[in-house]
Amino acid sequence: MEKLYGLDEENEQMDHDEMDVADDPKPKRRPFAYWKVGNKEYKLKLTTAQIGKLEDKYRRNLLSLLLLGGEIPPLSIMLTVIQAAAAPWNSNVKYKHIEAAFDRYTEDGGTQLTLFTDVIVDGIMTVSGFFTPDQQEEMGEKVKDIKANM
Repeated sequence: MEKLYGLDEENEQMDHDEMDVADDPKPKRRPFAYWKVGNKEYKLKLTTAQIGKLEDKYRRNLLSLLLLGGEIPPLSIMLTVIQAAAAPWNSNVKYKHIEAAFDRYTEDGGTQLTLFTDVIVDGIMTVSGFFTPDQQEEMGEKVKDIKANM
């Protein structure tokens, strides 16, 4: 399938050292979200390339896929987003590993709702730059409200 993003003839992975990005003294967001399942801890953050892959796969903007539908997304989509967020930082993470981690997560008391609120919204989406600091605070309040009504 032809890639629909980027204008380069070749979409090559660029080393972060090659980027020319000005230093900014503004406070930085957390570098990663972490999902601890049993004795395994996954480091999570979506890169631009991973966001592009997810948008290609689902043919939708990630925000509209995860947050704007008014409903919690299907478990398979949430687990695929987690896999995409884990892949660059955790070696050889496969979808079946994320499925097994979710099974363990639920055995330890987690739910699909807490996966969505804690891992996806408050974790991955926040550290991956989807929200401004004000929006992060607002989303945090909404997450607290959702948990209070569970």
